[in-house]
Amino acid sequence: MNKIILTGDRPTGKLHIGHYVGSLRRRVELQNSGLYDKIFVFEADAQALTDNIENPEKVRQNVIEVALDYLAAGLDPSKTTLFIQSQIPELCELSFYFMDLVSVSRLQRNPTVKTEIQMRGFSGESIPVGFFTYPISQAADIAMFKATTVPAGDDQEPMLEQCREIVRRFNNIYGETLVEPNILLPENAACLRLPGTDGKAKMSKSLGNCIYLSDSADEVNRKVKTMYTDPEHLQVNDPGHLEGNTVFTYLDAFATDEQVARYTNDYATLQEMKDHYTRGGLGDMKCKKLLMAVLQETLEPIRQRRAEYEKDIPAVYEILRKGCEVARAAACETMDEVRRAMKINYFDDRALIEEQARRFQK
Repeated sequence: MNKIILTGDRPTGKLHIGHYVGSLRRRVELQNSGLYDKIFVFEADAQALTDNIENPEKVRQNVIEVALDYLAAGLDPSKTTLFIQSQIPELCELSFYFMDLVSVSRLQRNPTVKTEIQMRGFSGESIPVGFFTYPISQAADIAMFKATTVPAGDDQEPMLEQCREIVRRFNNIYGETLVEPNILLPENAACLRLPGTDGKAKMSKSLGNCIYLSDSADEVNRKVKTMYTDPEHLQVNDPGHLEGNTVFTYLDAFATDEQVARYTNDYATLQEMKDHYTRGGLGDMKCKKLLMAVLQETLEPIRQRRAEYEKDIPAVYEILRKGCEVARAAACETMDEVRRAMKINYFDDRALIEEQARRFQK
């Protein structure tokens, strides 16, 4: 069996460093590892429209922003197929068939769906059907490309489990056709769900607590300077707390011991800095200056690559167009298998046609 990766993002805004450590950085590493036969990364613009139906221009504009972030982060179109969800109509067809394999009550029990519905203020009969069936659409995305591995955060595990259930039921009814995927979580626990700069549970565009991959160096430093730390660490000599301290969460996600030693001269490892902070005598600003340096080292190459791609936007659209062609060819192959398994490939089944001809000739 081929080892295939599929993952993507909703183009509702520029990508931030939470996306980067949560999955984007890992995608680039996996792309360059040579361990996978195929890698698909897509922009889920159709899913983004489920709660932006009255603002399609927002999605339309952000398709290019996300594409630039992908390329700037290091995704290589010669190794990774970059495509746009809405340009693969076969996904709608597979979603339609999958709807017959899931009950309303099962969708209602999906914790990710429940959380997203609450976040967007939907309730009862106001929930758009397209948004409610989001797990079905996502299952179709994954199953269509026979993904064996989906890099994602732990909040997506319920969605992956629902996908596995759908694929399992399809295969039980129609025969082994589709592939059950596995989730690939970030190895660094700090990357599972990076908090916002204000200490909120998750970095979110709507809360305005993001550091974007495309932020300038000055913007990054400004955001780090105002970052939430330990409210009880009022004086430098006060013992500090690491839990809930956003600066140290970010350092866990981004900093290596080599960087800590190079940028501080006082500590050989991040743990040494943590120990000093917890016993007292280390100010928050020194920790923030380390974080600024580490983030700038990470983001500067990304900013430079983005600036190069921004010089030729038509070329970026051409990358996406070619990626859509590759993705659609793969989708057509899968749908041929699905239709054959479901016995709805009427015009391709010569045996069926000949059998019916004989039946009616009797």
